[in-house]
Amino acid sequence: MDVNGDASASEADIPDVDDMSSTSPGSASRWDSTANPEPNDEHPAVVPCQNSSTPSHMGASSSVNAPAVLDLRPTTPPRGNLQDWGGESSCQPDKGKGKEIDTVEPTGQCRLISLPPELIDAVLSLLSPIDLAFVSATCRLLYTHATADQIWQAIIQDHVPGIKVTTPYPFESYIELFKAHDPHWFISKHKIWFSDGDLAGRLILTRYDQRRGCIEGYQLVAVSSRRNFQPWLADSQVMIHAFEPKVQLHLDKPIVHLSPVGRADGPSEELASVAGITFIKLRGDPAYTNSNPQGEASSSSLRIPTVYGEDSTERSSLANRFSAETSMETGSSDNAYCKLMLVRPLDHAEVVQRTALRFPYGNIWPPPVIPARHRAVGSGVTVNEVDLLTLVHEKPRTRQELSDQVFRIRKGLHMRIPHRELQGAARHLPIPGAAALANLARTGPAALLSMPAALVSTILPTPLDLNIGERVSTYSTLDPALYTPTEEKPYRGIWVGDYSGHGCEFLLINQPDDPPENRFDPESIQQREGESDEDFAKRKHDETVFRGRLEAIKLTGDPNVPRGEYTFVADDIGEEGFVTVVEHEPFTGTRVVKSKGHIAHTGFIDDQYIESQLLLISHDRLAQYWVGFGHISFFERVDIDKFLVPE
Repeated sequence: MDVNGDASASEADIPDVDDMSSTSPGSASRWDSTANPEPNDEHPAVVPCQNSSTPSHMGASSSVNAPAVLDLRPTTPPRGNLQDWGGESSCQPDKGKGKEIDTVEPTGQCRLISLPPELIDAVLSLLSPIDLAFVSATCRLLYTHATADQIWQAIIQDHVPGIKVTTPYPFESYIELFKAHDPHWFISKHKIWFSDGDLAGRLILTRYDQRRGCIEGYQLVAVSSRRNFQPWLADSQVMIHAFEPKVQLHLDKPIVHLSPVGRADGPSEELASVAGITFIKLRGDPAYTNSNPQGEASSSSLRIPTVYGEDSTERSSLANRFSAETSMETGSSDNAYCKLMLVRPLDHAEVVQRTALRFPYGNIWPPPVIPARHRAVGSGVTVNEVDLLTLVHEKPRTRQELSDQVFRIRKGLHMRIPHRELQGAARHLPIPGAAALANLARTGPAALLSMPAALVSTILPTPLDLNIGERVSTYSTLDPALYTPTEEKPYRGIWVGDYSGHGCEFLLINQPDDPPENRFDPESIQQREGESDEDFAKRKHDETVFRGRLEAIKLTGDPNVPRGEYTFVADDIGEEGFVTVVEHEPFTGTRVVKSKGHIAHTGFIDDQYIESQLLLISHDRLAQYWVGFGHISFFERVDIDKFLVPE
């Protein structure tokens, strides 16, 4: 590239991440010095630098044989999959034609490669996989460092909590292992995921099993080993429900299973847009192929405007690695399918619009009471046609659009029906072709049964594929700060509670941070005159811990109060909410504060808050006294980390 920004190398010279391991520096087609010009004043070998008003010097290296010239012109996008790795790298110069190149000293020494090897490794360890891809394209020396196992082992380890990654099995290098599961590493990294299925929902824990090299997720379940109750000595009208939960993973049936050799599948139903009109393509229709990406109609193309009545021009492009669905082996029957879909989060305006609605809040997931960075359209209790289209087709096309906080799972039964059987049924139910097409637009493939045989034969040159009982579940994760206890917020965490006839349910107990203007400083508590050290330590502890709001939010629910809703709230566990300290067994010495319990009729109808009291037994065990019901139920903290190590 000259100082005027003219490219001296084509986009094909820019390697993608796959090239980092599949193409070695010694390959003549890419790295041999005889295949490309040696660095000189006209074609310097340059190294990407961080954005800066005064960039570091870049120049030709005299200590190594440089590879093909890397075009760093900011207006030239990376080739192929490198775009999928995030578009423009943070290593690229600021926008502006030739702006940074003017500062290059063509005959100077690259400062990075002049460093000792251990310092080069230390610098590269701070880069993202995207930037490592750029660095690996500059010269043989940096290629060797950027593809080193210790660099990529650390990247994988950052996405695998709970265990130490010691092997790249079933691959020979960690970069190959990373590529095999990209872009799904965020699923194991965030470990806690809860879904919107029915009113009960589901809580799963995800982890990485290095024995098989797979990312897996299992449902977390709990049962109480004791169901008896006894009267409280302080009030014989109040019954205490015994609670000794046994929490475990349901290992017989994985919810998520991403094998290291799995690849994304194309969508089972393609959308094409012709002249602004959206059409659905049935399986076997050759009108929508790689050579015909815009859906140009052929003689066998079924032109049926979709019932959604919206322009889907953005969806007319072929699926890429982010929009494609990934098949998972979950141990179901041969006809069952289970596919994982990545999600593009809703924009802020739509989130505000939906969260302003009443339950189910426009089917937004997670619901408003759960703090979240990203929200998406969920399947919810009821799904309208527009939201159904969003669930299946509103998918990310680039890494920037990809949410690392939400994903979806689509499952159902797959059946293939030969078109001859449909023709035989259709002979007995002849209706006009136009009416049949309109019916198909409303009801889908089932309407083929009522079409004339000739029309069925035209539409179905191949057997008809039907998905029966299909269901889409949306999973969201939690910010670790919400469930990680601190000295000042010791009750934060994932808990399991006793809900009598509904069984055990999982909760997020959140203690929101104080607003900046009311931020509490424990050092502001001073010892009073004449106060003993022991009394001062207890008072300082109580004033530090017993303060602020405590929220218990259901991650799994029941037919009365569903997942994603408050189950009880204590507005202040400090002095304003203080009730008493219990003097009777089995709660002797326990602090009691005011709270309000959430109840509703079946279907979350006529929900309301009733009087209750929260017993702060310990940082790992709470009890809720439902005053109107006259009973006390228990809640216990769940140790999530112990389930992250495969047995």
